[in-house]
Amino acid sequence: MIHELMQILPMAIVVIGAFILMLLSRSRVVDLNKLNLVAVFFLALSFLLELPQFGRTEAVYSFPEIFGKMYIIDDFSTLFDLMFSAGAIMTLLINTDYFKSRSYFNGEYFALILFSVFGMMTLAHSNELITTFIGLEIASLSIYALVGYHKKNKISSEAMMKYLVLGSMTGAFFVLGTALIYGATGSTDFNDISTFIASHSQEDLTLVIVGGTFIMITIMFKIGAVPFHSWVVDVYHGAPYPVTMFMASTFKIAVFAIALRIYLIEFASISSLWTPMLQVLTIVTLIGGSFMAISQSTVKRMLAGSSIVHSGYMLIAISSIGLGSEMAAPAIMFYLIAYFISAVGAFGILSFIAAHSKKQMTYEDFKGFSQRRPYMALMMAIFMLSLSGFPSTIGFLGKFYIFTAAIESGQILLAGLGILTAFISVYYYFRLIAVM
Repeated sequence: MIHELMQILPMAIVVIGAFILMLLSRSRVVDLNKLNLVAVFFLALSFLLELPQFGRTEAVYSFPEIFGKMYIIDDFSTLFDLMFSAGAIMTLLINTDYFKSRSYFNGEYFALILFSVFGMMTLAHSNELITTFIGLEIASLSIYALVGYHKKNKISSEAMMKYLVLGSMTGAFFVLGTALIYGATGSTDFNDISTFIASHSQEDLTLVIVGGTFIMITIMFKIGAVPFHSWVVDVYHGAPYPVTMFMASTFKIAVFAIALRIYLIEFASISSLWTPMLQVLTIVTLIGGSFMAISQSTVKRMLAGSSIVHSGYMLIAISSIGLGSEMAAPAIMFYLIAYFISAVGAFGILSFIAAHSKKQMTYEDFKGFSQRRPYMALMMAIFMLSLSGFPSTIGFLGKFYIFTAAIESGQILLAGLGILTAFISVYYYFRLIAVM
């Protein structure tokens, strides 16, 4: 009993911290600085308790006599938990000056960040479709509120409404897909569904395939893949800088966490059925995201467009899994870590700079930045180089593994297109470096 409690304690601490922050947010004695420190304390405590759990040899289920196999604890989920906590901590610490300079921030901001992290952790640990949906909605609802946090800003409110309406609609696809799969298999547990699929012929799996396709639509929307990308640039643009940083780095990898678990466990034996569709989505995502990134005049919108391209790179690896590549799954895990580090750094520096500006940062605003803030300009240049896949950076290694997995699975066209879009990205990333 004690051992099982210790396993879920990191996630419990996050949600307890969220409720405490909600209560403290109404206090006039506790100011924003103290609330920020309280939020960081709970996240750091969760991170430190999670760290010794990484490196376990086997997966275990939490309280199986009560919850069955709904909640799994393994290295996969622990790694993502660590990234969620680290991303939230950096979001709060880097943006201390930002929320001090904006009068619309209050205590609920910190509670929403922790509730979102709790939802993401639920996503990473879920081994069952209903639990997955609950985790996805907890994280998404928190993000919706954070996007529109500046209530008096019309652009922010419009971004929130667009994201809320479209996100709720695609969430309905997930529920419909789950209902169809349950109707066919009689279970929503990943292992039970996988066993059902392995023991039946393809002719008997029509409902499962249709349900899986509906679930895939929700995932494609959440990661901003083309043609489900229409919200990305506007929402990233309208959200406050700290929220954009949190979405682009932490929330995006949370969606890939559940996409990988579903793809590698639930639909492992029939994953090749979706490979042609994934290949088409990958091609249009890489091309469409590149055009969107090139055409932007503000740095924030450029990074939003480029995040679509990075989703395309990770889709290359997912389609490679369906074609039997043994390197694809480790490649996408490494790429998620590489993208997380680079995105947190780039958006973090942008957010830090924006704390002292009341307008959107354009390329022109970075003119001579290396003379004014040489060390910060150097760090921004390193993160831009990493995002572009410049040799000797972690981003280069991530792309190298992704493209190697594509070639291993015979997807030469996708590998070539990925390399081409990486060269195209040099233009919009190096443009910022040149201006600085």
